[in-house]
Amino acid sequence: MRMDVGTMHMENVTYFLPNDESELDRLDLYHHICTLVIDGELYLAPIGKAPQRILDIGTGTGIWPIEMGDIFPSAEIIGNDLSPVQPKFVPPNVSFEVDDIEQDWAYSHPFDYIHCRYMAGSVKNWPRLVEQAFQHTKPGGWVEFQDFEMRWYTNSGVFKPGSPLDQWCTEIIEGVKSIGMEPEPGPKLEGWVRDAGFTKIKHQLFAIPTGTWPKYKKLKEIGAFDLVQFLDGMENISMRVLTSLRGYTQEEVMVLLAKLKNDLRNPRLQVQHNFHVVYAQKPLEPGTG
Repeated sequence: MRMDVGTMHMENVTYFLPNDESELDRLDLYHHICTLVIDGELYLAPIGKAPQRILDIGTGTGIWPIEMGDIFPSAEIIGNDLSPVQPKFVPPNVSFEVDDIEQDWAYSHPFDYIHCRYMAGSVKNWPRLVEQAFQHTKPGGWVEFQDFEMRWYTNSGVFKPGSPLDQWCTEIIEGVKSIGMEPEPGPKLEGWVRDAGFTKIKHQLFAIPTGTWPKYKKLKEIGAFDLVQFLDGMENISMRVLTSLRGYTQEEVMVLLAKLKNDLRNPRLQVQHNFHVVYAQKPLEPGTG
């Protein structure tokens, strides 16, 4: 499906992804990939057995809050997003809001746990976002940010910097930066969390393979799903950025993507990209941790 402005979030020309059905399916698949990466879990922060208020920033399809609602039936769980694409029938303790998380937050009660995942290319002012998360977390509560790096690399394959796949990453990264967004927040999350005042910071780095080339069963499964989400989503990821921001024609983009998809299917490349998980606690008192 070709991307057009009519399918963009709130017709907001500063956001580069659509919210059509194919993109929503890709987001649900990426949810599955993220949970597989962290051993089937929905989170890594030590939030205990009975958190009472949970916020999911940029909830997308709402799949994460819905699953959390089943795990913590006594908790009030809120998911917010620019687009009202979440399902209507959800656990009774789960609700969704249409909101711009870059504006001032209006929550009157703090949260035990704030979760934010896969917001690459969606946020202009990450330090302010993390600061607002700090302000709206209970003393002793936790935040968790999960995000990635776009660039592929290899440890033992034939993939090379400067190759067409690498050049595609550069084009997407530069295009997203040109509209003021951060395309690769993953490596910067720990610093933003620390600067906001959180303590007990834990930063875990995971390599996500793209393709079925890994030997180990778990990584092979993750790689298979990651390959599918790139093959299915590469047009949505690419079309607006490359045509509106980098000067390509639609025909040039389609020719390029056909070549890139063939490259991604090549197991000799052995490409992977990094996924960062950072969680941290708000001190019980100022200056303590």
